[in-house]
Amino acid sequence: SWPLGLGGRGLDEAATKVVHEELAAAGALGPPFNVGTLMGAPVIIRHGTDEQRRRFLPPLANGQEWWCQMFSEPGAGSDLASVATKAERDGAVWRVTGQKVWSSGAGLADRAMLLARTDPARPQHKGLGWFVLDVRQPGVDVRPLRQMNGVAGHFNEVFLDGAVVDDGDLVGGDGGGWPAALTTLEHERISLNVRQRGLVWGSPGERMGQLDRRAGDVVAEGEQASEYGRNRRYTTADALRSAWDDRAPGPGAAHGLMRLHTLDQLIAWTARRAADSPGSVPAAANLAKLAKSHQARAAQHHAGSALGAEAMLWGTDSPLDGEITYMMATTPSFSIAGGTDEIQRNIIGERGLGLPREPR
Repeated sequence: SWPLGLGGRGLDEAATKVVHEELAAAGALGPPFNVGTLMGAPVIIRHGTDEQRRRFLPPLANGQEWWCQMFSEPGAGSDLASVATKAERDGAVWRVTGQKVWSSGAGLADRAMLLARTDPARPQHKGLGWFVLDVRQPGVDVRPLRQMNGVAGHFNEVFLDGAVVDDGDLVGGDGGGWPAALTTLEHERISLNVRQRGLVWGSPGERMGQLDRRAGDVVAEGEQASEYGRNRRYTTADALRSAWDDRAPGPGAAHGLMRLHTLDQLIAWTARRAADSPGSVPAAANLAKLAKSHQARAAQHHAGSALGAEAMLWGTDSPLDGEITYMMATTPSFSIAGGTDEIQRNIIGERGLGLPREPR
């Protein structure tokens, strides 16, 4: 669906879906998958200049680059407009100082989508800039955060100390960061839920170590080899049912699977509607994002109930070599990543249902 000649064919969403389905049916490697392709490119297409589109889109489309997101801060997560990271103009460049947190994949990224304050004297939403930052430079210190599931590096904190961004890498102009940020968040909520089933997505970027591999080898491993795939492997009804095929799950398992199956279908339909007809249902992407959190918690609950005490075991002695336990320890992050459940409810209430705004 990207512009013709800039990594895309200019197809509409319906035709794009058909392409994905045909790739999946053929067992072929699909497009690169990371926040750069899913969230950064739509911002460049909508808010960038022609020069920025020519420079940034092709390396994302052909898998040369992996991007990460540098939005949230220790003091600015849900209230994103209050970011304190500063970008100060110095001739033809901007110098960036501050701290970011929850930056998924920052240790492997080539570039980052950076939201920073360009003018502290202006109102919060007016004094922001949306930059494309080169992560591989002095002044960018990425530190992995260890989660309770044992994984370090999926989430990261990033310290910026005089990192440099060219003025030509400011997207949307000085003070235009908030509209670009809203576009990013809109596509983030959609991308967290819309996945073409059966389509194998390539992990791009030189630092991922994939560019010299054969496409067939990546396809053979499948998406399950990725951290994304592992995080969501046992959160659907089909996956849990297959996991229990050779076991005797406890009482209530059938009811739990039916509840999960219902959520699977509702999320797929809602997310597809949000992707195919943006704006037709207010806050549809937020509804799908919130439903995904409910689905993950339901899977966590029903897996634990069905497996009983065994669900508390860790490592190779636990069911499926610890994968169920891993899922149960990962689930709480679903209610945080991509916007907390509480914020999703606010947006659904205010934008979707027209309720009065939350007092500020």
